[in-house]
Amino acid sequence: MKWNKLSLETTSEAVDLVSYMLEELGVEGIEIEDKIQLTEEEKKKMFIDILPDLGEDDGLATVNFYLDVDVDTKEMIEKVNEGLEELKLFTNIGSGKITVTQTEDKDWMNNWKEFFKPFRVDDTIVIKPTWEELTEKNEGDLVIEIDPGTAFGTGAHETTKLCILNLKKYLKEGDELLDVGCGSGILSIVGSKLGAKCEVAIDIDVNASDIAVENAQVNHLNVVRKKRDEVATRETGLLEIYDGNVMGDRELCENIGLGCYDVVVANILADIIIPLSGMVADFMKPGALFISSGIIDMKAEEVKEAVLKNGFEIVEITTMKDWTSIVARKPL
Repeated sequence: MKWNKLSLETTSEAVDLVSYMLEELGVEGIEIEDKIQLTEEEKKKMFIDILPDLGEDDGLATVNFYLDVDVDTKEMIEKVNEGLEELKLFTNIGSGKITVTQTEDKDWMNNWKEFFKPFRVDDTIVIKPTWEELTEKNEGDLVIEIDPGTAFGTGAHETTKLCILNLKKYLKEGDELLDVGCGSGILSIVGSKLGAKCEVAIDIDVNASDIAVENAQVNHLNVVRKKRDEVATRETGLLEIYDGNVMGDRELCENIGLGCYDVVVANILADIIIPLSGMVADFMKPGALFISSGIIDMKAEEVKEAVLKNGFEIVEITTMKDWTSIVARKPL
């Protein structure tokens, strides 16, 4: 099978943001080329005699990703360019030039699975790809099976880990949970395993919602796919999954349920969390918690200010590498 290889010229400082943006667009794997020198610790881990000569770090990088030849490459480039325009507001993205070449590798789309292995988020929560066997399991482990498909959310990214850890810390058994921007459904699944009474999840991407349903079924959850005009029952033990955009769609918001959730979690981009913080309280009970993540460190202060401006009280701010999660409470 042939693939279109897209090579995006950018800067090493923008690589994390560019990579995250591509993941949000459904890109399943990327390659990064840069001249960042290896640390002494990294050199010790490499079992080769001669290290490659990278040359002097010029601050530039190339991000490569692949599309099936049947995918509309022009449309994807337009979406990527739109994303780059947004990133320009807070980082140097470099030239942003995209070059398209063609390659052939019939197994490329599944090759990334070789590197997605079972791992522990903490001492009791284990994420396991559906295609992998779990060889080590402790008594009391909470095991989540995931096949992210084209949706964001393997659990391996720092933003998702932060959300999982905060759900474990703050979600109480019997809480009602709303997952905004659910992606693969991993946070809703974790919430259910942690004792949520009932859950509603929503994603703007129809494919993501479909994948979330499949992952919920794999984890033996009682799940139902809901249409935009259907009212959530919030039935005990049920996960209801919608596709749509809660921003500006009041009818959809009312159908999902207003003033009834104990916890709302949103693992999305900072630029979405900022306006979302202005209306997410409508879904929440007094005293409910808003757990947000997907916040790159350079945007953390801006998100914090927006959350405070919209009447929330900051409960805790946690970080992992370049990413931040903010837990906030709606006043009683």
